[in-house]
Amino acid sequence: MRLPIRLDAVLVQAAIAAALSFAHLHDLAAAAGQDGWKAWAYPVSVDLLLVAAWRRLRSGGAKAAGWWWFVVALTASLGANVATAGLLDLGAVPAWLRILVAGWPAVAFLGGTLLAHGSPAPEPASAMDEQTALNLSDLPAPELPSVEPESARKPSASVPPALVALARKVADEHRARTGSAIDIPTLRARLGVPLPLAEAITAQLT
Repeated sequence: MRLPIRLDAVLVQAAIAAALSFAHLHDLAAAAGQDGWKAWAYPVSVDLLLVAAWRRLRSGGAKAAGWWWFVVALTASLGANVATAGLLDLGAVPAWLRILVAGWPAVAFLGGTLLAHGSPAPEPASAMDEQTALNLSDLPAPELPSVEPESARKPSASVPPALVALARKVADEHRARTGSAIDIPTLRARLGVPLPLAEAITAQLT
Protein backbone atom coordinates (compact mmCIF):
# COMPACT_ATOMS: atom_id res chain seq x y z
CA MET A 1 0.00 0.00 0.00
CA ARG A 2 1.42 3.35 -1.03
CA LEU A 3 1.41 5.94 1.74
CA PRO A 4 0.21 9.45 0.80
CA ILE A 5 3.46 11.13 1.83
CA ARG A 6 4.83 14.05 -0.14
CA LEU A 7 8.15 15.56 0.81
CA ASP A 8 8.17 19.33 0.84
CA ALA A 9 11.47 20.65 -0.52
CA VAL A 10 11.27 23.74 1.67
CA LEU A 11 10.78 21.67 4.84
CA VAL A 12 13.64 19.35 3.91
CA GLN A 13 15.91 22.32 3.27
CA ALA A 14 14.86 23.90 6.58
CA ALA A 15 15.60 20.65 8.45
CA ILE A 16 19.07 20.41 6.88
CA ALA A 17 19.87 24.05 7.64
CA ALA A 18 18.67 23.69 11.25
CA ALA A 19 20.73 20.53 11.81
CA LEU A 20 23.90 22.08 10.40
CA SER A 21 23.45 25.31 12.34
CA PHE A 22 22.77 23.30 15.51
CA ALA A 23 26.01 21.35 15.03
CA HIS A 24 28.06 24.47 14.29
CA LEU A 25 26.79 26.22 17.44
CA HIS A 26 27.62 23.14 19.50
CA ASP A 27 31.14 22.89 18.05
CA LEU A 28 31.83 26.58 18.65
CA ALA A 29 30.55 26.43 22.24
CA ALA A 30 32.66 23.34 22.94
CA ALA A 31 35.75 24.99 21.45
CA ALA A 32 35.12 28.06 23.65
CA GLY A 33 35.29 25.95 26.81
CA GLN A 34 31.63 25.00 27.24
CA ASP A 35 31.97 21.23 27.34
CA GLY A 36 29.45 18.47 27.99
CA TRP A 37 25.75 19.29 28.18
CA LYS A 38 26.52 23.02 28.19
CA ALA A 39 27.73 22.89 24.59
CA TRP A 40 24.42 21.30 23.53
CA ALA A 41 22.40 23.92 25.42
CA TYR A 42 23.78 26.80 23.34
CA PRO A 43 22.14 25.89 20.00
CA VAL A 44 18.86 25.25 21.83
CA SER A 45 19.08 28.71 23.41
CA VAL A 46 19.77 30.41 20.06
CA ASP A 47 16.90 28.59 18.33
CA LEU A 48 14.46 29.40 21.13
CA LEU A 49 15.34 33.09 20.90
CA LEU A 50 14.78 32.97 17.15
CA VAL A 51 11.37 31.38 17.66
CA ALA A 52 10.37 33.92 20.34
CA ALA A 53 11.40 36.83 18.12
CA TRP A 54 9.54 35.37 15.14
CA ARG A 55 6.38 34.93 17.23
CA ARG A 56 6.58 38.59 18.30
CA LEU A 57 6.86 39.63 14.65
CA ARG A 58 3.81 37.51 13.75
CA SER A 59 1.73 38.64 16.75
CA GLY A 60 1.25 42.21 15.50
CA GLY A 61 2.68 43.74 18.69
CA ALA A 62 5.67 46.05 19.00
CA LYS A 63 7.84 44.79 16.14
CA ALA A 64 10.99 46.80 16.90
CA ALA A 65 11.93 44.46 19.77
CA GLY A 66 11.07 41.43 17.65
CA TRP A 67 13.35 42.51 14.80
CA TRP A 68 16.17 43.43 17.20
CA TRP A 69 16.28 40.07 18.96
CA PHE A 70 15.71 38.19 15.71
CA VAL A 71 18.83 39.84 14.28
CA VAL A 72 20.80 39.08 17.49
CA ALA A 73 19.90 35.38 17.37
CA LEU A 74 20.46 35.18 13.62
CA THR A 75 23.88 36.81 14.02
CA ALA A 76 24.83 34.22 16.65
CA SER A 77 23.75 31.40 14.34
CA LEU A 78 25.48 32.78 11.25
CA GLY A 79 28.57 33.65 13.27
CA ALA A 80 28.91 30.03 14.40
CA ASN A 81 28.49 28.81 10.83
CA VAL A 82 31.23 31.12 9.56
CA ALA A 83 33.55 30.50 12.51
CA THR A 84 33.48 26.73 12.02
CA ALA A 85 34.05 26.97 8.26
CA GLY A 86 37.82 26.96 8.64
CA LEU A 87 38.23 30.70 9.24
CA LEU A 88 38.80 30.17 12.96
CA ASP A 89 41.21 27.84 14.69
CA LEU A 90 38.92 25.96 17.05
CA GLY A 91 41.98 24.76 18.94
CA ALA A 92 42.90 28.33 19.91
CA VAL A 93 39.69 30.33 20.29
CA PRO A 94 40.44 34.01 21.03
CA ALA A 95 39.56 35.44 24.41
CA TRP A 96 36.93 37.86 23.08
CA LEU A 97 35.00 34.98 21.51
CA ARG A 98 35.16 33.00 24.75
CA ILE A 99 33.69 36.04 26.52
CA LEU A 100 30.86 36.30 23.98
CA VAL A 101 30.03 32.61 24.29
CA ALA A 102 30.12 32.73 28.09
CA GLY A 103 27.87 35.80 28.16
CA TRP A 104 25.32 34.45 25.69
CA PRO A 105 23.01 32.79 28.29
CA ALA A 106 22.41 36.12 30.02
CA VAL A 107 21.76 37.85 26.69
CA ALA A 108 19.35 35.11 25.59
CA PHE A 109 17.51 35.21 28.93
CA LEU A 110 17.13 38.99 28.72
CA GLY A 111 15.83 38.80 25.15
CA GLY A 112 13.39 36.00 25.90
CA THR A 113 12.04 37.82 28.97
CA LEU A 114 11.53 41.09 27.09
CA LEU A 115 9.83 39.31 24.20
CA ALA A 116 7.55 37.29 26.48
CA HIS A 117 6.56 40.15 28.78
CA GLY A 118 6.80 43.13 26.44
CA SER A 119 3.94 45.35 25.28
CA PRO A 120 1.13 43.16 23.92
CA ALA A 121 -0.86 43.90 20.83
CA PRO A 122 -3.86 46.18 21.33
CA GLU A 123 -6.82 44.19 22.59
CA PRO A 124 -10.00 44.21 20.51
CA ALA A 125 -13.00 46.11 21.76
CA SER A 126 -15.10 44.32 24.36
CA ALA A 127 -18.26 42.50 23.39
CA MET A 128 -20.30 45.15 25.26
CA ASP A 129 -18.76 47.98 23.22
CA GLU A 130 -19.36 46.13 19.95
CA GLN A 131 -22.97 45.42 20.90
CA THR A 132 -23.47 49.06 21.85
CA ALA A 133 -22.15 50.20 18.46
CA LEU A 134 -24.43 47.77 16.65
CA ASN A 135 -27.48 48.85 18.63
CA LEU A 136 -26.78 52.53 18.02
CA SER A 137 -26.57 51.96 14.28
CA ASP A 138 -30.14 50.56 14.32
CA LEU A 139 -31.69 53.42 16.28
CA PRO A 140 -33.61 56.23 14.57
CA ALA A 141 -31.94 59.62 14.74
CA PRO A 142 -33.38 61.42 17.78
CA GLU A 143 -34.47 65.02 17.61
CA LEU A 144 -31.80 67.13 19.24
CA PRO A 145 -32.99 69.82 21.66
CA SER A 146 -32.35 73.42 20.77
CA VAL A 147 -29.12 74.91 22.11
CA GLU A 148 -29.71 77.09 25.13
CA PRO A 149 -27.40 78.94 27.52
CA GLU A 150 -25.81 76.73 30.16
CA SER A 151 -27.79 78.39 32.94
CA ALA A 152 -31.15 77.79 31.24
CA ARG A 153 -30.41 74.34 29.84
CA LYS A 154 -32.83 71.64 31.02
CA PRO A 155 -32.91 67.94 30.18
CA SER A 156 -35.29 67.14 27.38
CA ALA A 157 -37.88 64.42 27.91
CA SER A 158 -38.03 63.54 24.21
CA VAL A 159 -35.77 60.45 24.20
CA PRO A 160 -36.53 57.31 22.13
CA PRO A 161 -37.37 54.36 24.41
CA ALA A 162 -34.84 52.18 22.59
CA LEU A 163 -32.07 54.64 23.42
CA VAL A 164 -33.13 54.74 27.07
CA ALA A 165 -33.04 50.93 27.19
CA LEU A 166 -29.58 50.87 25.67
CA ALA A 167 -28.37 53.53 28.09
CA ARG A 168 -29.73 51.49 30.98
CA LYS A 169 -27.68 48.48 29.83
CA VAL A 170 -24.56 50.64 29.64
CA ALA A 171 -25.25 52.09 33.11
CA ASP A 172 -25.82 48.64 34.62
CA GLU A 173 -22.59 47.37 33.08
CA HIS A 174 -20.72 50.41 34.45
CA ARG A 175 -22.15 49.87 37.95
CA ALA A 176 -21.27 46.16 37.90
CA ARG A 177 -17.71 46.95 36.80
CA THR A 178 -16.97 49.99 39.01
CA GLY A 179 -19.51 49.76 41.84
CA SER A 180 -20.76 53.32 41.24
CA ALA A 181 -23.43 54.97 39.11
CA ILE A 182 -22.41 56.17 35.68
CA ASP A 183 -21.94 59.92 35.32
CA ILE A 184 -23.16 62.08 32.46
CA PRO A 185 -19.77 62.56 30.69
CA THR A 186 -19.09 58.79 30.75
CA LEU A 187 -22.59 57.97 29.47
CA ARG A 188 -22.22 60.57 26.75
CA ALA A 189 -18.88 59.12 25.65
CA ARG A 190 -20.21 55.54 25.63
CA LEU A 191 -23.31 56.41 23.61
CA GLY A 192 -21.75 59.08 21.42
CA VAL A 193 -24.62 61.54 21.91
CA PRO A 194 -24.65 65.32 22.55
CA LEU A 195 -24.51 66.60 26.12
CA PRO A 196 -28.18 67.75 26.29
CA LEU A 197 -29.37 64.34 25.14
CA ALA A 198 -27.07 62.59 27.63
CA GLU A 199 -28.58 64.76 30.41
CA ALA A 200 -32.09 63.87 29.30
CA ILE A 201 -31.23 60.16 29.26
CA THR A 202 -29.64 60.35 32.72
CA ALA A 203 -32.76 62.02 34.07
CA GLN A 204 -34.85 59.08 32.88
CA LEU A 205 -32.45 56.52 34.34
CA THR A 206 -32.80 57.83 37.90
